[in-house]
Amino acid sequence: MESCFSTTISSSSSSSSSPFSIFSIQATPLPNLASSSNVGRKFSKSCMHPQLLSCQLPKPFLQLNGRPKYRLHQRRSAYLSSATYKEPISGEKQGWDLGRFFKTLYFFNGPPSPAKIVEFIIEKLSGSSPEESEKKMGTSDYVLVVGATGGVGRRVVNNLRKKGLPVKALVRNEEKARKMLGPDIELIVGDITKESTLVAQYFKGVKKVINAASVIIGPKEGDTPDRAKYSQGVKFFEPEIKGDSPEMVEYIGMKNLINAVRESVGLRTGKLLFGFEDQHSKELDWGALDDVVMGGVSESTFQIDRTGGEGGKPTGLFKGIVSTANNGGFTSIRTKLTLVPFSYEKSKKVIGFYFQNFSSPVDLSAYDGFELHLKGDGRRYKLIVRTSTDWDTVGYTASFDTIGGQWQSIRLPFSSLRPVFRARTVSDAPSFNPSNVVSFQLMFSKFEYDGKLNPTFVEGPFELPLSTIKAYIKDPIIPRFVHVSSAGVTRPDRPGIDLSKQPPAVRLNKELDFVLTFKLKGEDLIRESGIPYTIVRSCALTEEPAGADLVFDQGDNITGKISREEIALICIAALESPYACDKTFEVKSVVPFSEPFTVDPENPPPEKDYNIYFQTLKDGITGKESLEQSAIAV
Repeated sequence: MESCFSTTISSSSSSSSSPFSIFSIQATPLPNLASSSNVGRKFSKSCMHPQLLSCQLPKPFLQLNGRPKYRLHQRRSAYLSSATYKEPISGEKQGWDLGRFFKTLYFFNGPPSPAKIVEFIIEKLSGSSPEESEKKMGTSDYVLVVGATGGVGRRVVNNLRKKGLPVKALVRNEEKARKMLGPDIELIVGDITKESTLVAQYFKGVKKVINAASVIIGPKEGDTPDRAKYSQGVKFFEPEIKGDSPEMVEYIGMKNLINAVRESVGLRTGKLLFGFEDQHSKELDWGALDDVVMGGVSESTFQIDRTGGEGGKPTGLFKGIVSTANNGGFTSIRTKLTLVPFSYEKSKKVIGFYFQNFSSPVDLSAYDGFELHLKGDGRRYKLIVRTSTDWDTVGYTASFDTIGGQWQSIRLPFSSLRPVFRARTVSDAPSFNPSNVVSFQLMFSKFEYDGKLNPTFVEGPFELPLSTIKAYIKDPIIPRFVHVSSAGVTRPDRPGIDLSKQPPAVRLNKELDFVLTFKLKGEDLIRESGIPYTIVRSCALTEEPAGADLVFDQGDNITGKISREEIALICIAALESPYACDKTFEVKSVVPFSEPFTVDPENPPPEKDYNIYFQTLKDGITGKESLEQSAIAV
């Protein structure tokens, strides 16, 4: 804990152990049960458990019959020095509320369970220790390529692998994909038109997406086995839709894909973990976890104030009274453990239960840190995050200072979280693993870490309104979802356009089941998703090599051609460029259709710096501006 337990706990060897000893074993943080015999000894500073620190107590924990349960110091201590303390700072001796201690244990752990005690003892005898943190899960930052066996998609895969980047390919036909992409490619077999095939677990570790999936358009008269006519482009044959409709692929497929990857790639505005934001809210079951667990008398609670937030909006409120009496000096709230059943996979029969804080562990690996929006009081607090469902385990901790009387947003990068166990830094613990967050704890304490004291600590009442806890993406934000679309998507119903001068796909939009209309609707889904994106609208695609000079444009006006290889390279470059983030643009080569483009293998063109092109792009230009007075009818 944050300081020493001052009470001796004893137990007889008979089966009629006291309730106290049962609770202390089940709650595990109290004694250091890593050793085989802890019963009957006093707790020292070395056995304190800083992780019993956060949860809200309901009102009965704070008051009984409308009156304080005990008296606290009326004097306020001076600001404490941040120097290392040698002896505990002790206030006047006060009576310890044993009842509230039991209520705290019961709130977090439930009633005593003999089976749980036996399970715990076996675990300890097997050699595991609270100091052993959960090992970091092996996840890589994969780039997912959708439509990986298509003309652009397979080139994206090849170029990503040349760069040494981890790749996963979403394909419908595994045999075809293995033959085309190689036996060692990591595949997700699924179909974007079938939501049930896009299981969220398949996309774990995916941090970026390049979507090259598209409806198939082929010649009415048929094609060669290697699709030679298709490769030449729709300009050279009378086209028709092959396979799934444009609505299924470009719109419904896009919706399914976005829903499948949204959690893994992250949102531009962050992920709300707790609190109230616009029309959204996320509440957690907080409970108080104060120094009563080690003999102190400090007391806190957490409640929702429906009008106490910024601008009269709802907010959470962490409040209480902190005292150094009985060598105490901390209050905290921690998200409550929830009992969740688990079953044998085949029989579905429930075979046990486990505790967790969120409805399921939260994967925040798409983000870079936590952001708290709160109204400060000039004091220093701690946020403690856990990645293990074990109660007595390492907490990844960051301290933060607040400004009195001001609403403020405080960002705590994941890299700033230090592994702490019982108020001591665990130097050999693994770094924070954001892919498996299971609980939060918020603390106000006189203790910092490793014997240091909080320089802003003052005894007495405190209040900390907390409106949100979010995960955030750090600046500059780069695209997480790059989509290959088509030039011309806004033109079929554009007022005043001469269709006779437009490419075949624009002239034949209706005959091709409104292919460009649904491509535009798919684009809109991306722009509205909240995922940082880039939309690359290619002109007519060719099998020519990359390397020609390029024209980037916005507003959906240009026509021309561009090689599939060039588009693949542009997509990969966009993933790393903040200048490409949330941009929609068209691209073509300067070489006209009538002239083939070739490259001398002995003298290839230099690699392009696509950032030069990305820097010219502007926000908010899609070509839809010309459609504002003309609705697209489907």
